[in-house]
Amino acid sequence: MTFRSRLFISYIILIALPFLVLSTLFYRTSLKVVTEQAQKNVYEIVKKNNEVIDTKLKVVDQNSLALFVDKDLFQIFSQLNPAKAEELLAADRRVSTILSKYFSQNDDVYAYQLWTSYFTFGNSQNMPQGDPTLSNIYKQAVHAGGKMIWYPTYDFTEMFDQSYLSKSMIDYRYLYSATRLLNFSHMEDSTLIKLNPNVERPVLTISFKSTVLDALFEKSIPVGSRYMVLDSNDMVVAGSDVSQVTKSFNENWVDSFRMTGSGTQRMKLNGENMIICFDRSTVTGWLSIVITPESALVSNLVPVIRTSTIVLAAILSGIAFLFAYFILSRITGPIKKLLGAMRSVGEGDFQTRVEVSTNDEFGILMQRFNRMNDRIHLLVKENYEIKLKEKEAEIHALNMQMNPHFLYNTLNIMNWTAIENNQKELSKMLVCLSNMLHYTSRKEWGAVHLSEEIEWMKNYFYIMSARFEGKFTVNYEIDPILYDHKLPRLLFQPFVENAILHGFNQMEEGGVILIRGWAEEGKRFFEIKDNGRGINEEMIKVILYKQSSSVGIKNTISRLQMAYGDEYGIEIRSVPGSGTSILIRLPLDT
Repeated sequence: MTFRSRLFISYIILIALPFLVLSTLFYRTSLKVVTEQAQKNVYEIVKKNNEVIDTKLKVVDQNSLALFVDKDLFQIFSQLNPAKAEELLAADRRVSTILSKYFSQNDDVYAYQLWTSYFTFGNSQNMPQGDPTLSNIYKQAVHAGGKMIWYPTYDFTEMFDQSYLSKSMIDYRYLYSATRLLNFSHMEDSTLIKLNPNVERPVLTISFKSTVLDALFEKSIPVGSRYMVLDSNDMVVAGSDVSQVTKSFNENWVDSFRMTGSGTQRMKLNGENMIICFDRSTVTGWLSIVITPESALVSNLVPVIRTSTIVLAAILSGIAFLFAYFILSRITGPIKKLLGAMRSVGEGDFQTRVEVSTNDEFGILMQRFNRMNDRIHLLVKENYEIKLKEKEAEIHALNMQMNPHFLYNTLNIMNWTAIENNQKELSKMLVCLSNMLHYTSRKEWGAVHLSEEIEWMKNYFYIMSARFEGKFTVNYEIDPILYDHKLPRLLFQPFVENAILHGFNQMEEGGVILIRGWAEEGKRFFEIKDNGRGINEEMIKVILYKQSSSVGIKNTISRLQMAYGDEYGIEIRSVPGSGTSILIRLPLDT
């Protein structure tokens, strides 16, 4: 395949591949955004539905609390004789009127009654039943002792043993109820009067059709979604699948929702990606769950995105094909000229020239090619000379390595001679000198740890103290945190040497060198302080800013500024006759 063909195909691929990647990202991002927004919308629907339900149920709860202090109900049950049928019927009419005042305006309430062992009071909505006190609803209300109990959906015919009723005879087979034991009392002349303990307390039962929840969810959730309402025991209160109502729902993935209480989650159920939105009722504690397939949320958008992507890809591919053909014709001509010239150069003809006819990039490339040939002779010669110099440098380096090696061996022989002659002090001095020589003759002159620098100074101080016979002492006050950082090698050497040789030259004893180190505001500070004769102001300026004999100090200043910048370096403070202080400023983080 020719270069022209390869370039043409590469050009098409370089355009098509990014477009394909961007199209895929656009497609997935669009789906993700739409899915997340739809997920938020469904979650808001679930929360709104629960708020609507809770608002209605709170009204029922508050109205039921008002019955505790209803004076008319107090009088009815405190004066009622259950043995007299005519009194029961009269009381039923009065109780129905009172209950109607509290609950008849709520369209969701199907029936409201007061249950006793001797009579059922209130609006029964033609609900035939036996003794309600035998039902679990009644028993739980009595056991709760006045607390509102929300009894989940139940089969009316089973709860009250009405199996003879067929579906065609009733429209209230599945109900859920709110029940509460009523212990009446009322205020009379600032005195709380309670119901006689011998009077049986009735149980208030407010019944709702399960279809109330069905109507609310079916009208609001997206098409293709299914819902369910679960009580605390995982029993289905209401749901899309009517056959599951009043039955237990034992799926493990519901357990995590109970701990969270409200939220959304994506998971795979039966091999299909689902969005699950859930929220707990603050009144009943029931958990409302809406399960929506992701495909149902984006089914209308996918064809639009796919069609637009394909059309755009076809248009851009055609444009790319035309541009590729045009550009290739402008590229391959100059390249052919360069190939012929390069072939000649490859054969050793460095006088080859290419005719430059354009001022574009190819024209510049041809000019550079011509200049390249002009310099190749020079480069060949320079390369030969450089190789000769490299060989000389290698020989010189090998010779330089021999000097420290020779000195180490010589010092080692001297050390053993001193040991054989029982000259322990001389032996230790030779060991210190050997360590110092090894430290200063390393190939790498990079930064070292503070502990290495202090070890070198201890060797140096040992030799100097032996030389000057206890003329001075050295103290250290260094923050331990500084041992974690590195600093230039032989940083302190010129300053301690000046202190010993010049600062203490007029003293016989009592010289003190204090080496301090601390960290402050992101910087490191080291101080070398002595109690020697000091330096006058003019001499300090000569040392810092002019040519002087203090080569070591000038060298140290230059190394610090080259390594860390002009803001770092040394500062000399001295009072003649009172000593000298050298302050070294370094960055904490190097």
